Amino acid sequence: MRDPKSQAAGNLDAARIDLQLIADMVAPGSKVLDIGCGDGALLELLVKQRDIDGRGLELGQSGVNNCVARGLSVVQGNADTDLSYYPDNGFDTVILSQTLQATQRPQEVLREMARIGNRLIVSIPNFGHWRVRLDLLLNGRMPVTGALTASWYETANIHLCTLKDFTELCDVLGLSVESCITLSGGRAKALGGRPTRAANLLAEQGVFVLRRV
Repeated sequence: MRDPKSQAAGNLDAARIDLQLIADMVAPGSKVLDIGCGDGALLELLVKQRDIDGRGLELGQSGVNNCVARGLSVVQGNADTDLSYYPDNGFDTVILSQTLQATQRPQEVLREMARIGNRLIVSIPNFGHWRVRLDLLLNGRMPVTGALTASWYETANIHLCTLKDFTELCDVLGLSVESCITLSGGRAKALGGRPTRAANLLAEQGVFVLRRV
């Protein structure tokens, strides 16, 4: 089975500055579930920096193997089908980092996340970034950018959304946007709440903290 997390990772800046930003958002000593945890880089960061009680769910066997080698508690599973096994309010924070766009049912994934934990951290690539819009307008082709390096026939990104699309879905699901940090060119900008029209145009990625209303 192809691993959407690893496939989608080919579209992202290898530095993954969003991982440190996410780590800074997690309360020390909290219980955390990282969905689509890949090779465990974020979970390991959280354990070392925030002393969390961490669990991970990862689709790819190689990712699970890497996590276990790091001494992390990770099981193999699919975000689209296996979140129902987790109990209500079982975690303080549930994280989905650069994976939502690669899931089959993003709405259901977010709904299940909100059931499992009251506080969610979700990072997504922004397909409303001006380079994406301009490339599609001028060249008439699905764009390849510094943040989205895979061609359309190689990417695992199957549900493309902008920051605005994402916040509108949050409204549908009854999730409030507590805060948002946008990333562009390796630089981060903290927003007080929902992303602005300018942020939807200029940001390459968005990192959201969400809560149930």
